[in-house]
Amino acid sequence: MRILALDVGLKRIGVALYLENIPLPLDAILRKNRHQAAKEVQELIEKYAISKLIVGLPKGGTSEEEMSKRVRHFVSLLEFSGELVFVDEAYTSKEAQSLGVVNSRKKDGKLDSLAALIMLRGYFGG
Repeated sequence: MRILALDVGLKRIGVALYLENIPLPLDAILRKNRHQAAKEVQELIEKYAISKLIVGLPKGGTSEEEMSKRVRHFVSLLEFSGELVFVDEAYTSKEAQSLGVVNSRKKDGKLDSLAALIMLRGYFGG
């Protein structure tokens, strides 16, 4: 099974891949606009022949409804016919930050992709 996990943000999209039973963080997608970002995600879906897409939705917080709309709209831009699963992404960024393996001050997306990896791990109950 080939799974792609996305932590969709307004500036960066964290990306993790589950390939041959191994979860891996990928380089984050730096968003210039939603169409460019969707194109880059689409390329990953095709490159890795993804059969399942796991997408984080924010739960709780004051902007939950607005961000959920934005994330769902972003996903609607993708041409994906496999299984789509939305998961709670609450606190994944804080958990990624607490691991201390990436510099959280840098805005290079490594933290976002680590959060996507944590979502992926959570999906499998780990």
